[in-house]
Amino acid sequence: MTMEMAMVLGIVGLMLIGLIMDVVRPELLVLTTLFVFIVFGFISPEEGLAGFSNQGMLTIGLLFIVGGVFEKSGLAEKFVSRILSGAASEGKARGRLLIPLAGMSGFLNNTPLVVTLTPLVRKWCEVHKIAPSKFLLPLSYATILGGTMTLMGTSTNLVIHGLLLDFGEQGFRFFELLIVGLPVTVVGLIYLLLFAPRLLPGHESGEGEEEEVSPRDFLSELRVQIDFPHAGKTVKEAGLRNLESLYLIEIRRGKERIAPVSGDTRIFPGDRLFFTGVISSIAELGKRRGLVVDTGTDLSIVGLKKGTNKLREGVVSHQSSLLGRTVKEIRFREAYDAAVVAIHRNEELLEGKIGDIKPKAGDVLLMVAGESFDQRMKRHRDFYVTFPEGKEKFFEDDRTGWSALVIFIGAIVCVVSGFLSIFNAMALAVGLMLAFRLVSPEEAREMIRFRVLLLIAGALGIGNVIIESKAADWMAQELMEAMEPYGVILLLVVLYGMIALLTEVVTNNAAAVIMFPAAYQISGPIGIEPIGMAILVAIAASASFLSPIGYQTNLIVFGPGGYRFRDYLRAGMPLTFLTGIVTVGMVYLVYM
Repeated sequence: MTMEMAMVLGIVGLMLIGLIMDVVRPELLVLTTLFVFIVFGFISPEEGLAGFSNQGMLTIGLLFIVGGVFEKSGLAEKFVSRILSGAASEGKARGRLLIPLAGMSGFLNNTPLVVTLTPLVRKWCEVHKIAPSKFLLPLSYATILGGTMTLMGTSTNLVIHGLLLDFGEQGFRFFELLIVGLPVTVVGLIYLLLFAPRLLPGHESGEGEEEEVSPRDFLSELRVQIDFPHAGKTVKEAGLRNLESLYLIEIRRGKERIAPVSGDTRIFPGDRLFFTGVISSIAELGKRRGLVVDTGTDLSIVGLKKGTNKLREGVVSHQSSLLGRTVKEIRFREAYDAAVVAIHRNEELLEGKIGDIKPKAGDVLLMVAGESFDQRMKRHRDFYVTFPEGKEKFFEDDRTGWSALVIFIGAIVCVVSGFLSIFNAMALAVGLMLAFRLVSPEEAREMIRFRVLLLIAGALGIGNVIIESKAADWMAQELMEAMEPYGVILLLVVLYGMIALLTEVVTNNAAAVIMFPAAYQISGPIGIEPIGMAILVAIAASASFLSPIGYQTNLIVFGPGGYRFRDYLRAGMPLTFLTGIVTVGMVYLVYM
């Protein structure tokens, strides 16, 4: 190993540690690392910034627009609603949901799919008295599995496709990944339908009936008004002790903080009461005379009944600008035309004023929203809204939505037939959608998730640094020498495992870009076709089942499903082993 290789790998290692620890937003950290490499001459500016013109990255940008049109059209939502409405039992509902959803995920962005379907599934579970946790994580896993079957199934496939073109290879054909992705999806769905429900929370009673999952505890703040009838009385006398699914954890009186709160503590006007518990119980408590759910703004729960305000629930995303700053510092009301009523964080009891809490990825925010919230939320994209009070209609009639579908299918036919590349086909599809006014230029711009594109472009530049410094060659050589006594199959297993673990702690695209150069260098000496090794890297980087932070859809269902980290390990570990075995076996049989 040369000094240059050591420095490159050391800097990349520091970047990975920063990504794991959420030091700053991922795209900022990756771009900063790239600029360090450029400034200190590890790579030329042209090679470092080549990722910004990578065909795979640009195609992802176009697919954000195409996927955004379908998200707004509501076609997928209507389709799933009809599927669930005809299900007579939990098992049948799971099968009728997961199988078509996996197929849809091969052609549509799975993030908006999961965001759109999460509230639908939760409502269906509520009506049928079934634990949502039995459905939501399998929902996420099914979309991840389905994304392994086609070129456009996930952004990782397109990134690897772009890298193959950069390496002088042909790249993926549209259904190239189906050879491996279909067996992976079939085996994964069998596991999700037959075995995963037994490993997920939502325990069965002795009579075999489904018990409700432990409710999610939100932190909320209520202010004592001057007309509170129990002013001056103790907590017990005021009826605020031993409430159902609700606990008074703290009282703030000016600068004085009273915690823990005893039954003999007296309550006075102006006190701020902090409760943790089920949000419905908090809302009921807020109806008592003299107690007001404090939002810190002019937006109030009372406005919900009048129709002037809306109730929204959102999951904080990985790339949110909310991370690292308190609700008060964000100036939430001005930024989103909304007020945070309550916050839920899995496996952690939140304390203190809501305005002083720093949101983390996966936190669930319950918000009272004003008229412009929906528009501002789409512009910022800091959280995934998983519980809309109502869905505004985007199209005036369904014919417009079907028109978008026809254009999309036509574009796919052009790709499959070889008439157009996927980039040209998606560019044509977006052009036709704009020309026929299925989406406006302003809406199209808002649909593009520029932070994701910046992250991918930066990661591609760092991949070029790893290649140019010969660090990729060194990693490939060391891995082959270490695994030489054990054979090719075990080498592929180790490589798959390394990528799968890396994608759990950093983004899937970053894991793919960092590991692909070494995997590509290994393919020749061990006799595996480069396209087969590329498929292995793509699936390993996408198959994130072990944590909520490895993949966006896992994070989206984390809060709404009331999951804990160990739930992902318990349900995801067998699925990770199954997908790894099938992927390695198929790559070895087909491409060796």
